[in-house]
Amino acid sequence: MRVRPVADRRDMRAFVDLPYRLYRDDPVWVAPLRDEQRKQFDPRHNPLLDHCEWQLFLLEDAGQVVGRIAAFIDTLAVDFWKERIGLFGYFECIRNAEGARMLLEAAREWLRARHCTAMRGPWSFVSQEWGMVVEGFAPPPVIMAPYNPAYYNAFLVDFGLDKVKDLVCWYISAAEGYDIPPRILQLTDAVARRYGVRVRPLDMRCYDREVQTLIELSNASIIDNWGYSPVTEAEVQAMARDLKPVIQPKGVLFAEDREGRPIGFAIALPDVNALIKGLDGRLFPVGLLKLLWGIPRLRQYRMFALGVIPEYQGKAVDSLIYRALYESLYTPDLWMEINYVLEDNWPMINGIAKLGARPLRRYRVYEMGIG
Repeated sequence: MRVRPVADRRDMRAFVDLPYRLYRDDPVWVAPLRDEQRKQFDPRHNPLLDHCEWQLFLLEDAGQVVGRIAAFIDTLAVDFWKERIGLFGYFECIRNAEGARMLLEAAREWLRARHCTAMRGPWSFVSQEWGMVVEGFAPPPVIMAPYNPAYYNAFLVDFGLDKVKDLVCWYISAAEGYDIPPRILQLTDAVARRYGVRVRPLDMRCYDREVQTLIELSNASIIDNWGYSPVTEAEVQAMARDLKPVIQPKGVLFAEDREGRPIGFAIALPDVNALIKGLDGRLFPVGLLKLLWGIPRLRQYRMFALGVIPEYQGKAVDSLIYRALYESLYTPDLWMEINYVLEDNWPMINGIAKLGARPLRRYRVYEMGIG
């Protein structure tokens, strides 16, 4: 076996295509759309790469690609964190401990040569696609969420990587009898009266302006969260463009105070993974029609984000927004994954527990010193 850098288009194709071979017989994995995967590694389509140094590696055994990894340095994140933390991601490998070690070693040495003091991951070139599944390998992953075999975690631990943070997910299911607890209904009614809060859906007629409001609310509400780093205007616009065909206005809500000032938001994305499963990552010939017909009819969602500006935090405005989102999306077969919450974000965790959501899965981010 040997590890070598991705050097040309053929190598890039092999890098992108590897998971489709490795997971071919996995009944849980959902093959992401191949075109979307390729765009992640193309600076013309992914503005995050404008502020990254990066290198992709392939693991070969007798000439066949059997593993891959990315090593990268996000210069904006490094400046914000004030630590030269290097990142790794896109790790895939056959069940071979030596091959896994070789891949991780290649990433570590690449980062060390660029004076990184630590190596953290899995991380990706897409916002909030972090971590490795350590609990809750089923049901299938939701839109924009990672998936991996359980044994990958042993590869990382054996290499010397330690847990740095867990990301926890919950779910609600109307079909299983879920409903908003009565005490939450009473609490949120009182909050709405006390602060004059009104919740409204996204206005697609003013999409660009609404996106700007989301940027401002997100930056104000999550800037202190672990792992946060600034995103550029180009990155936000690229994500907004990519998600526009998927977004349902009833799943993107804004909370406003008495003066009409935005103070919070929630984003629930239709889980298109439920539609693309079985397509092998290809939209044609039937996948596009399946998406166009299926997205408006989906009853499965991923709660992608919820935030409240600091002035209104700790006042149950988040519960009010959650209630409004649930009522906006409600059908008797509604299913939603709340994905994901930092394990030590106790205000959010306590709020979710009071809402009656059930634990579903856990992702883990690893780190090791390499200086």
